[in-house]
Amino acid sequence: MRAKKGFARTRAKKRLFKKVEGFVGGRRRLLKSAKETLLRAGVFAFRDRRAKKRDFRKLFITRLSAAAEMRGLRYSNLIHGLRLAQIGLDRKSLSDLAIFDAETFDAIIDKVRAELDKFNAELAAKQKKTA
Repeated sequence: MRAKKGFARTRAKKRLFKKVEGFVGGRRRLLKSAKETLLRAGVFAFRDRRAKKRDFRKLFITRLSAAAEMRGLRYSNLIHGLRLAQIGLDRKSLSDLAIFDAETFDAIIDKVRAELDKFNAELAAKQKKTA
């Protein structure tokens, strides 16, 4: 007598149908459609976990760019100045500071400006020597 899957198959189906509960129509009720849809949903979830990180970084950069422009500084200069001033804050933290704590962000901008001025003065001095 051959062994039929019986209870194990029923349990596997129940598990699958539990996962596809919110889906619409046959995607929720039919085994083959449910399996395909669940597989596809997993692919989208995997892809979008990575896309989410990119999207948020874009948002932080946009916010920082706007905040820097309001204070008369370009985004690229802000990032360069942060490196020169050895301020190790990431874009997310800086973006939050720009929104919720403008005074601290202004202080950071002042430090960045000072470092950029020093850098530009040194660069001008080097160019005068070579010219």
